[in-house]
Amino acid sequence: MPMVLKSSAFAQGAVIPKEHTADGRDISPPLEWTDPPVGTQSFALLCEDPDAPRGLWVHWVLFNVPPQTRSLPAGVPPHDHLADGSRQGRNDFGRIGYGGPAPPRGKPHRYFFRLYALDTSLGLPPGATREMLLKAMHGHILEQAEVMGIYARP
Repeated sequence: MPMVLKSSAFAQGAVIPKEHTADGRDISPPLEWTDPPVGTQSFALLCEDPDAPRGLWVHWVLFNVPPQTRSLPAGVPPHDHLADGSRQGRNDFGRIGYGGPAPPRGKPHRYFFRLYALDTSLGLPPGATREMLLKAMHGHILEQAEVMGIYARP
């Protein structure tokens, strides 16, 4: 059975609540997932907005999430090292951790949260970028799952 990623804060394709955006508390939404494939050694997560005016905008880079993990709480702290050994990278706001939706006024943007089950832990430094993560994950992705939410500025 394929791995499934979901959030209790919003349904697939639904509006991301204000508290998880730059217009609210700007905290990461809770996420949970089903069992990964056999051989999973770690997880990585990206949150990206492909509708940003300058092209793809990275909102979150998270990696080396322990393989027994099946959820992330709301409000993951913006630290490069987390208590469970996970590491966070730098988003396109120039900060470590999650940076919520902050689109220009107009049509809704789509925000894709993509979880990757990996057959290894990654030797990346805290603060790694999306590009560094994608390069390190190459050839190590066992499976991926995604959930997408939308947000438009009021």
